[in-house]
Amino acid sequence: MKPIRVLIAKPGLDGHDRGALIIAQALRDHGMEVIYTGLRQSAVQIARAAIQEDVDVVGLSSLSGAHKSLFPKVVQALEEQGASDIPVVGGGVIPAEDIPFLEEKGVNKIFTSGSPTDAIALYIKQLLNKETIEAPKRIAHIGIAVESIDTALPFYQHNLSLELEAVEVVESEQVRVAFLRIGETMFELLEPLSDDSPIQSFLTKKGEGVHHIALEVDDLSKRLEQYKEQGVRLIHEQPKQGAHDSQIAFLHPKAANGVLFELCQHGEEE
Repeated sequence: MKPIRVLIAKPGLDGHDRGALIIAQALRDHGMEVIYTGLRQSAVQIARAAIQEDVDVVGLSSLSGAHKSLFPKVVQALEEQGASDIPVVGGGVIPAEDIPFLEEKGVNKIFTSGSPTDAIALYIKQLLNKETIEAPKRIAHIGIAVESIDTALPFYQHNLSLELEAVEVVESEQVRVAFLRIGETMFELLEPLSDDSPIQSFLTKKGEGVHHIALEVDDLSKRLEQYKEQGVRLIHEQPKQGAHDSQIAFLHPKAANGVLFELCQHGEEE
């Protein structure tokens, strides 16, 4: 199989390339062929090198703060030379506020400082194989841990004027769940049925409150495999049965700065 060819470039007057060299070596460790253009390259030089070297992707690195000007110029130079099909990714010292602008200007993905090199390599592989992870479809529900559904319910029904759609027992989690619709999503009130319930453990440690956010996804099994490849910490490596005939899995809260995320894939009737 032909190895992926990546051009690593430092546009502009940025004179520091340690980060670019680390990325280049990491991509080589993943079996990619890497061409490094060196320091102080113009956008046109980078585009020409990408075409001459017949690369599959261009990786730009910037520490100078000029990324909002330089990265779009590289994208434009590729377009002007008939190579707009070569995707561009970028990284370096880039504020989060600048990411939407750069992506709007045609940069496929921005990796901020501290991004794992394995994640960069995996993204490139998935991008070229058209297997990138799509964003979740929507927030399926917000799970709220309560000592008693019967005690908590009046606030949601009478003060928030939400309609109770159903109450269900999920034996696998030893929890009783009340479903209240709000717009296109749900509140789920979670009452533990035993001391072995994860909800009871949460209540003991933190008291009542928001327990998790559930995201609706397609092909949960495939997504979990992709997350494992990325090194994302998981509570469940395989889907398990959830409420409403859904398949669910939880990410470890340490993967998301303390937020517990549930992934769910609903049955066909949903």
